[in-house]
Amino acid sequence: MAWQFELISPPYGGVSEGPAWDGRVLLFTEIQRSRIMKYDPASGELSVWRENTNCCNGLNYDNQGRLYGCEGGATVDARRIVRYEPDGGVTVLCDNFEGKRFNIPNDLAIEPTGHVWFTDPWYEGAAGPWSFDRGPMDLDHESVYRLDPRADGSYRVARVTFDTTRPNGLLFSKDYKTLYVAQSGRREDEKRQLRAYPVNADRSLGAARVLHDFGDHRGIDGMVLDSEGNIVATAGWETGGPGPMIYVFAPDGTVLEQHPVPAKRPTNCTFTGPNLSTLFVTTTEGHLFRAETNRRGHLLFP
Repeated sequence: MAWQFELISPPYGGVSEGPAWDGRVLLFTEIQRSRIMKYDPASGELSVWRENTNCCNGLNYDNQGRLYGCEGGATVDARRIVRYEPDGGVTVLCDNFEGKRFNIPNDLAIEPTGHVWFTDPWYEGAAGPWSFDRGPMDLDHESVYRLDPRADGSYRVARVTFDTTRPNGLLFSKDYKTLYVAQSGRREDEKRQLRAYPVNADRSLGAARVLHDFGDHRGIDGMVLDSEGNIVATAGWETGGPGPMIYVFAPDGTVLEQHPVPAKRPTNCTFTGPNLSTLFVTTTEGHLFRAETNRRGHLLFP
């Protein structure tokens, strides 16, 4: 089945990201505009859901339906993981590691236990003018982190990868025993791979297996799981290779399907709809696309 992509929102000239479904409406971010958009499939209405989000990138829900975001920082001091509260407030889960500011938090995955995992790469220009060079970078690494909830509502921050540069999308397997991480470098000396890390009993990570290597071409940005445990991922670009694409990978890395996307560089995707069979896709140009698929999503919430 070939997936046909319908344009829902035209490009605004910046990056759209973070699609997240709550069972009724889709939220997604317009990073450079520092706002979260809302799309209601029932009415077809597109509206601004939240503004002043500090260049928020990735969004995700926990199993209680609470929304979390990766704020990359509209200013140099606003790089943090947050929870957007129903009353309009913002709870900051963390904004530093060992006293040093994060890089530019990118994407997150959440366990049913409430543990929040996120990536913290540095992509030049990802959070506005201050981020075009690495001068404001405090940390000497680009890693994946885990937030452990405490009884008082605060979180302990733990670094869990020591072999990543520009980690991007991340995703748990259905049994939460494997963490898939997109190692998405830009320089020639950086890898562009889909990696699988075993999750140990203490929630540390074991040695990664490379499931797919994209070679010289743009690797994975965002990912979502389907009901069979396959990885549905955005990757590729207009400059070569297979091109802008939605990939469907089996858990062992076998490429099951490829679906060309009518944009330069797709950034992220998620399943929506009553059967979780409708895929929404965001891009570096700011599109929002919709496609009916032959697959069904597997989301923590709803």
